Amino acid sequence: MRLIARYAKEREGTFEIVTVFESETQRETISKENPVIRTLAKKHPSAIWFERKMSDDFGIVIEDAFDKRPLLHQERFPKAIHPMQKAFQKNTLDFAEFTPYKYEAIQGDGVFQVSVGPIHAGIIEPGHFHFSQAGEDMLHQEVRHFYKYRGIEKMLEGKTLLEAKPVIERISGNESIAYQTAWRDIVCQAAGMELPLSLRKRHAFLLEMERIIHHLTDLGFIPNDAGFGAALAFASKLSEDARRQLQNVTGHRFGFDAIGFENKVLDISSLYDYLDGLQKDIAFFETWIMDIPSLWDRFDTTGILQKADVLKYDTVGVVARASGFSLDRRSEPFYLEHGFEIQTEQSGDVAARFKVRLQEVKNSIVMMKHFLEEDDTHIDIEKIKDGDYTAFAESSLGELFMNIEIKDGVIERFFVRDPSFMNWQTLHLMMPNNIIADFPLINKSCDLSYAGNDL
Repeated sequence: MRLIARYAKEREGTFEIVTVFESETQRETISKENPVIRTLAKKHPSAIWFERKMSDDFGIVIEDAFDKRPLLHQERFPKAIHPMQKAFQKNTLDFAEFTPYKYEAIQGDGVFQVSVGPIHAGIIEPGHFHFSQAGEDMLHQEVRHFYKYRGIEKMLEGKTLLEAKPVIERISGNESIAYQTAWRDIVCQAAGMELPLSLRKRHAFLLEMERIIHHLTDLGFIPNDAGFGAALAFASKLSEDARRQLQNVTGHRFGFDAIGFENKVLDISSLYDYLDGLQKDIAFFETWIMDIPSLWDRFDTTGILQKADVLKYDTVGVVARASGFSLDRRSEPFYLEHGFEIQTEQSGDVAARFKVRLQEVKNSIVMMKHFLEEDDTHIDIEKIKDGDYTAFAESSLGELFMNIEIKDGVIERFFVRDPSFMNWQTLHLMMPNNIIADFPLINKSCDLSYAGNDL
């Protein structure tokens, strides 16, 4: 039974612990006087980040946990402060005394430690990687993020769904359409509305455009990290063209405010011409890139994630599909009727993750052509009803899960689990038997979000 999310909600006198599995949702109530739960991490190792987050956010104690270190709270964060508790209403915090973070590390003769971060050199976002090395060989790696802690979950409490949208769509810039898609589904549930087919097709078109922008970027950067810069130049041009098309259609290069309840007339002929041209460019790129033996010498058998580990760590997205796991939220009638075909590989290495992305770009182009139609549908949002609503979206990075509880017309609790929250936890499994020079290549082949974790 796959674990999707585990989070807490504060009630009067109690905390409610919500654990979402693929086939069921379990709820547990604990008192505030003795806020203790048992860990799930022995059966689902990915639960450990959820549980450490609950401890930092609410002060909940995780019994029998093998890792009780802070997750969100950095070295100078006040220990007695738990910002997601309703009673906490401050906008600023005073620094506490510095408490060193104890990284996981392997000790021994000739073993040394390498730290990379806390600012990622390529994308300039906070992220830290700690390696235990024996010469060039990576023995172990720990990922440590959560340096920004923007307070988004707390910020959205008390807002209406419409007021929350500008924040939600900016949580992670490379998944803006996906976040808006999940938000849209929750609005429809809360308003008791059914989305017209024409609007759903337009939104699906935009979600696939967001996917090809980021897959094209990766298809350039992965070979670049193996020393083949020409691929980056070629794919960057295609990615930039796609982003300009997104701006033409939505008015914004990142698709902010792109998902709504009104269709605008599109230049269908121009978009068909663009997609035909992209289809030819991708066919050329595939023929070119697949015939470079030195590149595949670097890709093949590098950064392997075994299928057993995908299951054990509840991995999602391209990372899971490249290890032979058929998980994609688009595997449902609407997408299947418009040309969706799930793309998987078996080897679980950098090569497999590259090939899955290449095939997904080709499949997205096919679907986008099917989604195009002239339409000017407009619907009004009905009255939003209080309740507990959940939605999923398949972003370019994988399965996105969102839960919003509405009380008295405003958000009582906002929770989202980015696909990267699951996949960052498997990155260390890809490192043994590789050298540290392969780390950028392995990391890029997974293309995980830094901002999506760091709410």
